[in-house]
Amino acid sequence: MLPSTPAVALVTGANKGLGLATARQLAERGCTVLLGSRDPGRGLEAAAELTGAGLTARPVRIDVTDDASVTEAAAFIEREYGRLDVLVNNAGVLLRRPAREVSADDLRPEFETNVFGLVRVVHAMLPLLRRSPSPRIVNVSSDSATFANATEQGSMFARSHDSFAYSATKTAVNMLTVKYANAFLDDPDLAHIKINAVTPGYVATDLNGFKGVRSTEEGARAAVHWATIGDDGETGGFFGDQGRVSW
Repeated sequence: MLPSTPAVALVTGANKGLGLATARQLAERGCTVLLGSRDPGRGLEAAAELTGAGLTARPVRIDVTDDASVTEAAAFIEREYGRLDVLVNNAGVLLRRPAREVSADDLRPEFETNVFGLVRVVHAMLPLLRRSPSPRIVNVSSDSATFANATEQGSMFARSHDSFAYSATKTAVNMLTVKYANAFLDDPDLAHIKINAVTPGYVATDLNGFKGVRSTEEGARAAVHWATIGDDGETGGFFGDQGRVSW
């Protein structure tokens, strides 16, 4: 499962909302949690909140859209800990715009953070993850990524026309998760890495104007579970806190 010494866990976008709840629950399970945040001040405040509760947490400045920032974060983790046991790719953006109005350029900001940012972070952290005895990667996806939901005519997902780009990015995240899992399994040096995608459900966060019906604590459960699974756990799947989710 996790190494005998405290597992080192990096959560991106961890200074608030779902990311902070995920970081808190990982810390409650004994992890040393690195709270990734673009804003150093907000990262410090979030880390102070957790350390004030007796948990082990440190802020790490990381902007997933910036190569230099991600490289610097990886160098910091290597210098301080020498490995990474858990990576939760939580950082994401949702920029609402009706589907009929979306141009190719309008897609770029969400793909840059939600897709390219995820790949950028995985690429930079992979050398650190491979040094862990039981490395875990969790990619935060969405119910809106599934074709089953999107094609259910009349449903909230089928009618969410202004999340056109966001849903596409999260579907890409799911495919990347499967492709990474397959590639790791075929590489003896990486086969011990388990990677899964999770959906937090409809959580009340600033992404949806706090209209969600689930708390961030509830939403974090799936990510935390798959971040701490044993060596006999699955890889390359898509899950919620109630189990497997249809692609």
